[in-house]
Amino acid sequence: MNSDLYPDLAAAGSLAAALDQVAAELGVDLVTVPGDWGPVVSASIAALVPERLPLSVHIGAEKRWFGISGWSQGVELITGATPDLADVVRAGVAWGEGKSLRELHPQLPFLHFSALAEAHERGPAAAVDVSWRLLREQAADAPDFPEFGLLVEAAQTEPRLRQLSPISSHWTLGFRTYTGRRSPVVVAIVPSQAGRPYRVQRFLHEGVLGEAATAEEAAALAVAHLPPGLGPATAGTGESPV
Repeated sequence: MNSDLYPDLAAAGSLAAALDQVAAELGVDLVTVPGDWGPVVSASIAALVPERLPLSVHIGAEKRWFGISGWSQGVELITGATPDLADVVRAGVAWGEGKSLRELHPQLPFLHFSALAEAHERGPAAAVDVSWRLLREQAADAPDFPEFGLLVEAAQTEPRLRQLSPISSHWTLGFRTYTGRRSPVVVAIVPSQAGRPYRVQRFLHEGVLGEAATAEEAAALAVAHLPPGLGPATAGTGESPV
């Protein structure tokens, strides 16, 4: 750590200790916990809302700034950076109290969130809807690869696929039962390219289950390989809480 950039951290001995001092000066309650990158350069601020992970904070190396990241149920909802440690404390308090993303931004404009993050906050059904919209936009931006657009359209018309959380990786379309980023896919479809057929796979990039000549046939084949009774996507990652 550069003590010229962070004299307050150098004096306090750690980022968490510096955050505690600023919180005391502001007269607010804050619970700091260890960060992932060591106590000098990182810390986390605990949240009272059960589904929100502690707000992650780390320092910059080349200039003074504090990077912030807030995750909930496998989704990064907010990010931002500020040179002011008091702003970090205020963000930690607001995040911990469960302030919505739209409430956070006017109070702390250095924090940013996406339309998908806001949809996740509204619930898994909203997140699924926005994810499909983003896929349609991705397809529209790739007119030279119409097979991907045909695949998105065909998959969305299948009710059992439409209710799942879609993801695109190197043009492969995957379907998940949870909306969190680290959740596994239950089936995936590789679009036709260079004369090759559509491929239905067990995983995003391996485990071929079958081939199809058209996007509609591929979507139907993917549905046939879904586990029976699979319902709409739910929030989270499917991982057991630590």
